[in-house]
Amino acid sequence: MSDSTQQESGDGAEPAVEFSLSGVRNGFTEGTPIALGVAGYGVVFGVLARQAGLSVAEAALMSATVLAGAAQVITIELWDTPIPVLAVIGTTFIVNLRYALMGAALRPWFSQLSPAKAYGSVFFTADENWALTMGKLRSGSRQGAYLLGSGLAMWVFWVLSTVVGAVAGSVVSDPATYGLDFVLTAVFVAISVGLWDGKSDLGPWVTAFAVAALGAELLPGRWYILLGGLAGCLVEVVRFDS
Repeated sequence: MSDSTQQESGDGAEPAVEFSLSGVRNGFTEGTPIALGVAGYGVVFGVLARQAGLSVAEAALMSATVLAGAAQVITIELWDTPIPVLAVIGTTFIVNLRYALMGAALRPWFSQLSPAKAYGSVFFTADENWALTMGKLRSGSRQGAYLLGSGLAMWVFWVLSTVVGAVAGSVVSDPATYGLDFVLTAVFVAISVGLWDGKSDLGPWVTAFAVAALGAELLPGRWYILLGGLAGCLVEVVRFDS
């Protein structure tokens, strides 16, 4: 990895975003506590995958190549013989559309990186380490490799916890008994505190929550995730331009 991506200019442009090994280490270190929390949800997925008929190796492979908790759990819920391919692909696509918004939010920094560094990092993007990275970059940090480092922490513990859950799948019949079903929600609520910039965020956040809640009640599937995100973004754009 190169020490930095030099794109500074004398016209008042922001300092160049760095992409260094130290940034990866920093991201991995700071992302580990969050990854440990998310691991509880990985155990849930492992249990559900085993109960759906996947082997330990198959569950681990899915976690290693997909790295998307919500999409994986939904896929397992739809799992059947024969596999409803169109339903799985369509539902997963809808749930993961939020990553388009998340990627757009990273563009001001990642547009300075080479495609290999940017897209290689984005592969390891999850809700939690994206939130950590956004907080880091918005605070003035230029560590473009932070997303990769924190994502690697997420990946390692996600795969390991999937294996643990899959092995325990024949023992744990209902993860909710141990509160594991709420782990992901609790972790993301805690991370959201760091993204709060004050009263100015109240409008977009409340709008996103209200639209998502309404969409969950009125629409089938997982469209409420995308609709809530788009509504919050629209309110922020209107506020910014006014």
